[in-house]
Amino acid sequence: MKFSLTLSLIGLTVINSFAQNTTENYFKLTRTGFNEKNALNTTGYVEQRWRLPGNKGFDESIYYVEKILQGAGFVLQKENEQEAPMTYRLEKRPLKQNAWEPVNASVFIEGENAPVIEFKTNRNMIPINCPSTTAGGVTAELVYVSKMVPAEIAALDLKGKILFSEAPVNSMLSQAVKAGAIGVMGYSMPKYTQPEKYQTSIQFGQMRPAGDAWALLLSYAAKEKLKAACLKGKTVVKVNIETKSYPSEELTVVANVKGTVKPDERFVYSAHVQEPGANDNASGVGTLAEMARLFAGLVKSKKFVPQRTVTFLWGTEISATQRYIADDSIRAKGILWGMSLDMVGEDTKKTGGSFLIEKMPDPSAIWTRGEDKHTEWGAGDVKEKDLFPHYYNDFILSICRQQGKFANWIVNANPFEGGSDHTPFLRNKIPGLLMWHFTDVFYHTDNDRLDKVSAQTMKNVGVSALTAGMTLVNADENTALAIVKTVKAEADKRMQAEFALSQQAVKEGKDLAKEKHILETWSKWYTDALTTIGDLPVKKQTTRVGSNLKVVILDLEKETARMLEQLGQ
Repeated sequence: MKFSLTLSLIGLTVINSFAQNTTENYFKLTRTGFNEKNALNTTGYVEQRWRLPGNKGFDESIYYVEKILQGAGFVLQKENEQEAPMTYRLEKRPLKQNAWEPVNASVFIEGENAPVIEFKTNRNMIPINCPSTTAGGVTAELVYVSKMVPAEIAALDLKGKILFSEAPVNSMLSQAVKAGAIGVMGYSMPKYTQPEKYQTSIQFGQMRPAGDAWALLLSYAAKEKLKAACLKGKTVVKVNIETKSYPSEELTVVANVKGTVKPDERFVYSAHVQEPGANDNASGVGTLAEMARLFAGLVKSKKFVPQRTVTFLWGTEISATQRYIADDSIRAKGILWGMSLDMVGEDTKKTGGSFLIEKMPDPSAIWTRGEDKHTEWGAGDVKEKDLFPHYYNDFILSICRQQGKFANWIVNANPFEGGSDHTPFLRNKIPGLLMWHFTDVFYHTDNDRLDKVSAQTMKNVGVSALTAGMTLVNADENTALAIVKTVKAEADKRMQAEFALSQQAVKEGKDLAKEKHILETWSKWYTDALTTIGDLPVKKQTTRVGSNLKVVILDLEKETARMLEQLGQ
């Protein structure tokens, strides 16, 4: 047994060296070929547009991506995606509801020349679905209330007036309308946006329709100015809101580079288009567009010949990715990996965020301790039945860390939380990861503009994501064996860390059975994750992968047993 183990590990070391060289070759191609200026230019074009499905800004962004694909050599698909090596299609679906588009807005205190707030500088001040005021705007008294107490609101004389409070607009609207108000102004900013420091920020929001009543969202600065005016005495404001609502259709663009050996198996990249920000998610659109352009060039020049298919998708967050999976059950069976690019361009010196890989559900999403921590987005309700053991977590982390070491780029990870285009993959039992940044003080605010975007960050993300995809779609036994080594090393590190935490917990009098269960769950997760590597090679050549997997899994099981025994003592 000792002899066999030694031979296996020696072989693994040699093989891993070869596989790493292959990945390094891909890195050379992507690092040289990824043009961060292209990615930044696309991001700049998209972020200038207020994007919701079906509206003008969304559609213009989709068509801009289409032009990039055409220039890269993708041809319009006529019947199916297999008809040419590189195809794209523009999917069109009627919207159930009208598309909505903000045009302009302003708030003036009567007698003052300068606006308190205006759309030109605060383009999130109009909540989604807000109607226009009457042409030319309305002039009315602004009534300030410090707390939204239903009985007190009902007692107010609000007929023809505007209700103003430091509260979300949807919590005010129905009460205000019942009391006769023509509109409301609200303020609600989470602490992580640091509103007292960044006083002009407004997070975009949505209002529930309430007839002709309208709503406006306020920045900290605007809220404070209006509050001070109201506390001095009667305050009259002029409000002008212009929006558009019209029947439309939802666009999705899907591009494919056909695999030469297993075209029905694929890697799918997704970047959502809607939302008005630069980092969220014009940066994802721009990064993915440049990845598609570069990948097409590598394939056309025969510098890279994909053995599996690579798909690039731009559309509505979550729903477009979900449809892509659900619309074709046969195609869905061939999706081996999914990746979401969402908020991938941040200049972290300005935003305060960190680049993160959100892991597929592993035990850290249930027992978050040690160096693991959730973001301000918040933990999801992950149960043991939701765990998704797979090599994908550690593989992507290893690729990003290689780029991090090369480019002096900080790479971190967070336990699974959900909320972006990786979730449809996971719901359909497809390995899916999110590349993103958090916490960002400008998240979802109208200060999320191009000046907060780093072209170098987009390059680091694009290079990492594309190199990872190239490695997986052309994986052979050498690739698989290298990943076995990577995952086993991470498993060992994780088990040691969790063992130390459990030892300390038991010393503090915590439940021994629970601590053993945590260790057993981690061990099983990694055992099952290692097993998934067996299906990685495009072609099965020998039994080397299976043999090495048996060795490392046995070693993991023995080490776990030792830890459990020691913990019990």
